[in-house]
Amino acid sequence: MPSQPQNAIYQQLAAYHYKKAAQTYTHNGMQNGIETAPCHCCRNGHKPEKSFVGSAVARTLLERGHSLRLMVREGSDRRNIADIPADLVDGDLSRPETFARAVEGCRYVFHVAADYRLWVPDPAPMMTANVEGTRQLMLAAKAAGVEKIVYCSSVAALGLIGDGSIADENTPVQEHAVIGIYKRSKYRAEQEVLQLVRDQGLPAVIVNPSTPVGPRDIKPTPTGQMILDCAAGRMPAYVDTGVNIVHVDDVAEGHALALERGTVGEKYILGGENYLLGDLFAMVSEIAHVPPPKIRLPQEVIWPVAIVSEWLSRSFGINPRVTREMLAMSRKKMFFSSDKAKHALGYNPRPARKAVEDAITWFRNNGMLK
Repeated sequence: MPSQPQNAIYQQLAAYHYKKAAQTYTHNGMQNGIETAPCHCCRNGHKPEKSFVGSAVARTLLERGHSLRLMVREGSDRRNIADIPADLVDGDLSRPETFARAVEGCRYVFHVAADYRLWVPDPAPMMTANVEGTRQLMLAAKAAGVEKIVYCSSVAALGLIGDGSIADENTPVQEHAVIGIYKRSKYRAEQEVLQLVRDQGLPAVIVNPSTPVGPRDIKPTPTGQMILDCAAGRMPAYVDTGVNIVHVDDVAEGHALALERGTVGEKYILGGENYLLGDLFAMVSEIAHVPPPKIRLPQEVIWPVAIVSEWLSRSFGINPRVTREMLAMSRKKMFFSSDKAKHALGYNPRPARKAVEDAITWFRNNGMLK
């Protein structure tokens, strides 16, 4: 799933396309060289109500003439997919026994599911869902004869450059240098997918979204919450870092392009523009017509706050606003290049400002921002 600079989100969705040639109720017959017999998109994960990226992928596939199957956790909030015509099946990353039925008869699979929290008291469930859940879903798809898989990893699984230079798909990374349980789980999951490609011929393409922003962020995501707080004038201070901002609909488009043009076994960063956090907040404030946050706090000031925040979380079961791992992650700027996706896939992201404008407009239109 995509990278976010704060805590507490699950992004999820996997998508499936029927391979049964006998079914002829197609929309466009051929779409960019791909037969558009009924296509199914599967939604998957622990908190499907937060499927910010997943629902955007589903809409993009619908626009391309695919029909969808969504694998949804029983009892989950389905607001983000309520207007999407699709077959629904029950499933969850922590329940691999649900995968075979979900992928049966499908031509393509999009796996955009993850337990996404930057801090957890017990890392084992996250590792099980993100790593073993991904592996089992890949094996189920291969056993079902799926033609192509698009696995949504994250820039969290990629290497960073300490001096703030721009990283890409080839920047070296080792697990011991990956900070945070979520990032380590995404790194391991990506390695599992690559291993299956090498050893078993898994027909998977990997995409690595950066930090998606835009409309329909109903929860909202951690980045969406930061934008919302800043736009509402509720952010007097911040700890600076670097992020890559991309429109959520461009991330969704990148998934479709990876299906149509991506090479099996390759990784493609789906990013937008690189911003220092202070510059991002200045842009948000300008768009929202509020004063920008003026105080940039050094990490040394926030570190004791993080310790107390973690203690409160363990003691009372509330999500921490800041943790030591978050602060450690912020020491390296998450700046990335999407040149590979642009050249190989035809990926063409819009400016980050448009993503922020669309997010703020959506928040206002939906009563989340005055």
